[in-house]
Amino acid sequence: MADAKFYYRDKNAPKPNKPNLIGATVCIVFEDRLLLEHRKDSDRWAIIGGSLNNDESIIECAVREVREETSLCLHPDMLTGFKLYDDPSIIISYPDGNIYRSIMAVFQVRLSEKPLLYCGNESTELHFFTREELQQVNIVETHIPVLRDYLALGGGEG
Repeated sequence: MADAKFYYRDKNAPKPNKPNLIGATVCIVFEDRLLLEHRKDSDRWAIIGGSLNNDESIIECAVREVREETSLCLHPDMLTGFKLYDDPSIIISYPDGNIYRSIMAVFQVRLSEKPLLYCGNESTELHFFTREELQQVNIVETHIPVLRDYLALGGGEG
């Protein structure tokens, strides 16, 4: 199976051939550990999230993607810390030849109890990473700026 490819500030990234891909990403934090999924399409780690459907709001997208990828049911009021990542160098290339510029609305949710999680069909593993582990994790390039900001803000503290 061919892998999806992710680009961030890479002069060799392919040019998008499809309209912008808009999506929601959610930094799920428990005990100052960030939840990541191990993606099937690239054998890499990523923050939970995905593409916006035409019939939903960005918050509805965030809630749906979290449920699909982790089985965790969030209430929209739990989402905080909205930030838009719209750097034109954030590019995703899929094996089918579709290449998108990705625009992400990123939220955070802090959990007070350890959740019971189940992988969706896009991932093989879900894991909460410590701040130290996150500095070494093989994350998709499109999430580098999100992870960088997460770590700069204390790794989920506050």
